[in-house]
Amino acid sequence: MEKKTITYGMVGGSNQAFIGDVHRKAIALDGRAKLVAGCFSSNPDHNRETGETNHISPDRLYSDYQAMAKTESTRPDKIDFVSITTPNHTHYAIAKEFLLAGINVVCEKPLCFTVEQAEELKKISEEKGLIFAVTYAYTGYTMVKVAREMIADGKIGKIININAEYAQDWLLDEISENEKSSGKKFSFWRMDPEKSGISNCTGDIGTHMENMVHYLTGLKIKRLHATINRFGHALDLNANMIVEYENQINGGYWCSQLAAGHKNGFVVRVFGTEGGIEWMEEFPDYLKFTPRNSATQILSRSSGYITEKAASYGRLPAGHPEGYIIAFANTYKNIISTILKKNAGETPSEGDLDFQTVTDGLNGVKFVHAVIESADNDSKWVTLD
Repeated sequence: MEKKTITYGMVGGSNQAFIGDVHRKAIALDGRAKLVAGCFSSNPDHNRETGETNHISPDRLYSDYQAMAKTESTRPDKIDFVSITTPNHTHYAIAKEFLLAGINVVCEKPLCFTVEQAEELKKISEEKGLIFAVTYAYTGYTMVKVAREMIADGKIGKIININAEYAQDWLLDEISENEKSSGKKFSFWRMDPEKSGISNCTGDIGTHMENMVHYLTGLKIKRLHATINRFGHALDLNANMIVEYENQINGGYWCSQLAAGHKNGFVVRVFGTEGGIEWMEEFPDYLKFTPRNSATQILSRSSGYITEKAASYGRLPAGHPEGYIIAFANTYKNIISTILKKNAGETPSEGDLDFQTVTDGLNGVKFVHAVIESADNDSKWVTLD
């Protein structure tokens, strides 16, 4: 009988963390993958508590990821994939360890610190024939997929301009003359170069703009020039970019963690000769579509007038909000389908393969390095390979 479920392990994502629990809940939504192993924290108490919460057998609760990769790779019932939800500076070493152990990898973004590391991970995964997904999970939203299909079908004509922004305000206290943070804010480690590499803002949220535009349009950035603002800190807190795509069309990007009144203001606008499309992450069930010489339409997820095939990703009736975890769930749905078919010797469909891969992670690393290089050199144009 064809196997309908698979197993997975997790590195990072203790009960005290945020994103790991999002991954677990998203994976559990469809009931096709079971969490059976983990190294959830370097803190023994947190690791044990998280293992108990998730009913992990003691012999599959590991004190370090190296032991987990080695042991799991030799078990007859080894995990089918590992989900890596640790801070940025650990992604490369952990992903490499599991790839070398022959285990499929799903990794949080950004993929790693350097282009050379990303290229190495890509090479290993390809040589070993392993799946390597990177969770740019905003691409999992139904209306993002609908927008992608509309653009591909020519509903906005030939693309002539692109605009994207990602605005947050959670670090605004760090530049205030009247108040300083205690250093205990959620994800405060992102301001530490040892844990975030050369970038904070661009690496954390700016990469989502690069990835989303590519996902929606298929366009690749040819070159860019940028400015960043550190405001006395080690890493960027605000960044502006002008990008030029391979078809010589330009776009403007802005990302900031100092934008008062913005909690997670991720917005993408794509303009063409026959109309424009706008999507906002804080209102993900809706898509603004303006045909040329016509009134703006607000398209609502799961409505009968949406004829695109991507509408099938909707899980709830129109008017019942879907959200962040479902976007992750749609991403994992395709990853799991691909692993199941690969294990069965079948060829995954185009729909199964609709998730971001190590190549997308590599592109994100290149984007970050290009932005910082440009900004640190009087905003010169930097070409991306």
